[in-house]
Parts: sequence; structure tokens; C-alpha cells
Amino acid sequence: MQPLIEHKWDLSIPEAINLQKELALKVQVSPLDINSLRYIGGIDCAPSTDMSKYFAAAVIWDIHTRELVEYHIADAPLTFPYVPGLLSFREIPAVIEVMKKINKKPDIFIVDGHGIAHPRGIGIAAHIGVIFDVPTFGCGKSLLYGNYQDPAHERGSTSPLMAKGKVIGNVIRTRSNVRPVFVSVGHKVDLKTATELTISCSGRFRLPEPTHLADKLVAQKENKSVIINKLL
Repeated sequence: MQPLIEHKWDLSIPEAINLQKELALKVQVSPLDINSLRYIGGIDCAPSTDMSKYFAAAVIWDIHTRELVEYHIADAPLTFPYVPGLLSFREIPAVIEVMKKINKKPDIFIVDGHGIAHPRGIGIAAHIGVIFDVPTFGCGKSLLYGNYQDPAHERGSTSPLMAKGKVIGNVIRTRSNVRPVFVSVGHKVDLKTATELTISCSGRFRLPEPTHLADKLVAQKENKSVIINKLL
């Protein structure tokens, strides 16, 4: 897989913010038939120990059999400073490299991070979706932007994530009595589908299975002998 929109990554902070505003205008929100979705991609990123590069992991997970189909890891040099709200400029160069390795294009990607639940409406999930023109949504472990009331403690409970009087995502309890996750549209999906798919892909862990596996894989980024079966 190759990005359809290419741009520079070694930008100044004002240039990066302006680019985010441009890309946010390209985000599409549209419903998907959840029953037609079988192969679910999961993406997660992490820096190297010496902070010289970023690693990205991508997995393809079959929601019908609930089995791992494919997995890859790649890296790219770290060239952008740490700036809250601009993390995609640190992480996506590695995502581009790992996406090149994917053989079976999934029906949708779940990205560990945020979609439109972002100050400029273009978190990493939306950024990836727009430049690759694929369905994506973000499932973040912590709040980046907006406010909410805690959902009920039962699995499947939700509450809206709000900003400036608008719903920008859902806060979802994927397991009973565990901390919720923060789900928002990335590109070419709607919040209803993203919410239903998050719950359908969850069960054993707090994170949906595809991003849980990607998280475990990228955590072993510098262990060349890692065997994915040990992560399942």
C-alpha cells in the first residue's frame, strides 16, 4: 500500500499546523455495513530506545475467525520534535514504511490514537486515512481533546465525547469495570460503525484485538527474535 497524498514530514511547527488544517478538510464521514467488514487492520507506533527513530506495527485480523492473518513491523528516522497535537508527524513516516509491506489490504484500519477528536480535527487516524484514502478510525487509550461523562461500568457502555457543543467521538467501555477507550472517526467511516466495531473486536483485553496485537508487536520492536504467537 502506498499513500495517494504525499507531503513533506520535516516541516516547521507552523507549516505542520497549516497542513493539518488543509488535510482536515479532506476527511470524509460515511457509514459502512459492519457485516461486510472482515479483515481489520491494527496500527500502533513507538519510538526506539535511543529516540533516533520510530517503529510502526501493522496487523491484519480476521473478525470472522478471530485469528491473526498477517503482521509487519518497520521503522523510519525520527525528524520531528515532540509537540502535542502534532504527533502524526513523528509517527506516520514509519507507518508509511509498514503499510508498504501489507499483502492483504484490510477493509478498515483501527489506529492506536485519535481521529477527528483532535484540536484541528486531524489526529493520526484521520491523517493516515486521508493520505492513503482508506477507512480508518482512532481508538485512543487516553483523552486528547474534548470532555465527557464516564460511561456505565458494563462492557459496551458508551458516552459521547464532546467539543464545542458537537459530538466528536464516543467513550467506550470495552470490558466491564476497566478504563474506557476513546473512539473517533478517522476517514470514510461513521461513528456508529466505529463504535460497533470497537466493541465487536474487543473482549479479552481493553483494546480491540487488532490494536492490542499491534501494541504487543511494537513493544517488541527491538527484539529481532520475537515470535508473534507468544503475543497472542
